[in-house]
Amino acid sequence: METNHKPSRRRALALMGGSVLLMAGVSASPWSMALTYAADAKAGRPVPELATLEWQTISEQARGQRIDFHAWGGSEATNAYLRAQAEIAAREHGVEVRHVKIADTAESVSTLLAEKAAGRSDGSIDVIWINGENFRALKQAELLWGPFVERLPNSDYLLEEIGARDFGLATDGLEAPWGRAQLIFMYDTALLESPPRSMQALLEVAREHPGRVTYPQPPSFHGTTFLKQALLELLPVEQREVLASPVASDAQFAEVTAPLWDYLDALHPLMWAQGERQPAGAEEQMKLLAQRSVWIALTFVPQEVANARQEGRLPPTIEPYIHDGGTLGNVHYLAIPASAPHKAAALVWINQLMSAEAQAAKADPSRWGDDTVLDVARLPPQERAAFEALPSLPGSMSPEALGTPLSEPHPSWTDALEAEWARRYRN
Repeated sequence: METNHKPSRRRALALMGGSVLLMAGVSASPWSMALTYAADAKAGRPVPELATLEWQTISEQARGQRIDFHAWGGSEATNAYLRAQAEIAAREHGVEVRHVKIADTAESVSTLLAEKAAGRSDGSIDVIWINGENFRALKQAELLWGPFVERLPNSDYLLEEIGARDFGLATDGLEAPWGRAQLIFMYDTALLESPPRSMQALLEVAREHPGRVTYPQPPSFHGTTFLKQALLELLPVEQREVLASPVASDAQFAEVTAPLWDYLDALHPLMWAQGERQPAGAEEQMKLLAQRSVWIALTFVPQEVANARQEGRLPPTIEPYIHDGGTLGNVHYLAIPASAPHKAAALVWINQLMSAEAQAAKADPSRWGDDTVLDVARLPPQERAAFEALPSLPGSMSPEALGTPLSEPHPSWTDALEAEWARRYRN
């Protein structure tokens, strides 16, 4: 359901991609044209007349289209939420949404790169769930379509300044904010009297209880996040600023990350399975926690523990916590590839997911628990009430408990960390 707007605030949507070019009878690369239109729009120059359509026209064009939505499929709560939203899209907008479940967004990035290399103008991906290093890869390769975010009706209620930068990179309206997340740890209160609220404290638990600590294997999202969190904590606060800029050299990377490798060298022999095997992702680590094979796990969804306890995936003795110095947090996004064959339906789908109704459902800890990107205080009363009525379940994390999240390093550090980790530890 779209957020209501006064007629004076209706917007024209500048369509800057393949579907409009086909309507106009123009033959051109969707990547080059998307970039050209984005540059024109940013400079205040008019885009071609046929590239400007009213939102109502977009909605009508979207009806009957089917889109392939590439999104991580490792969480049943997330998958169930997307199934429910797909039913709404079909019922209210006439758009069929197929959730293509992926284990790693890099797989979809590789698909788009291969399609571009093959000269395909009708790609296989209409919408992609993305952020960080994957956004950087697509932006640098000119594989994204837009800008489009400010033209979406439901963008009116976005939080101030949200989505301007993604892991330090300007988004330029090429991806729409969808949710906010933060690294959360969880522990079994029946086995540990108190949680280890730092990476050093986690190492002490591993020393006292060998085999009861692990982390997901990089380059899974949660495994790489563990590496970045550890690196931030192990660096003196006054030196962390270096992570906001690109890796300058191999020598700089080696010097900055030396404490991380020393830490992991000490941790790995003490881990579950002696560090010879690691969970493929956060879901597998949570299953080990539920079985009490390990005593600590992690997630990037603040309300994951509440959701998992309610569904019986975790016992009631599991409680969430964060480290005393804070934990990493970021925004995740939705983007449209330049080669997407059904851009009108992609826009309608993204606008739906940014609606107050969809965002409130996503923030419900009994369904997903992903934090909203909307400024709830500015919503109309009826839509604001949906957020105010959200339940507080056992195992929930309050905004006060979460505190201010730590900023993500520049994406180049992610690439370098994953490569070095693989060189050192991959069996």
